[in-house]
Amino acid sequence: MSISMDVRPHAYDPDLNPELFEGVLSRRVVAFMIDFVVMAAPVILAAMVIFVFGIVTLGFGWALYWLLPLASVIWAIVYFGLGVAGERSATIGMRVMDLEMRTWYGAPAYFVLGAVHVILFWVSVSALTPFVLLVPFFNRRKRLLHDILLGTVIVNNAARASALRGFAGSPAQPL
Repeated sequence: MSISMDVRPHAYDPDLNPELFEGVLSRRVVAFMIDFVVMAAPVILAAMVIFVFGIVTLGFGWALYWLLPLASVIWAIVYFGLGVAGERSATIGMRVMDLEMRTWYGAPAYFVLGAVHVILFWVSVSALTPFVLLVPFFNRRKRLLHDILLGTVIVNNAARASALRGFAGSPAQPL
């Protein structure tokens, strides 16, 4: 009986394609903030609806507030999972910042990977902050701890990478 393991090489090499990793960390922070606002808006709206419903029902409707934390977690998992499972492998914030999530061997992300990614992100940030934020400074692909554990990489999308490649290849302009 033999077991065959298909070990794939990394699809994204920072030495061969530095344009894929150019500015990813800073734009990833901005993408996180955009996604946080997008995820928080419906939760805040739901809290306001529950508040008004509580007034109308003379306080009984405020019992729905206990559902809000669970609904927030489910919403975050669904938002990120569906976002990276789309054709661009990116959430709204990542699309705005021209980023996409890929597996280490180059395949697009899928729903379960995105859902586990967001769960592992929140767990790692909660347990290891601020040390988890130092990890990308010590690896060439600028991956965070949860990226390494899940085998994902955040890179510039094809349009941005080709623009950076063209910019790097252009001759210097005289002053």
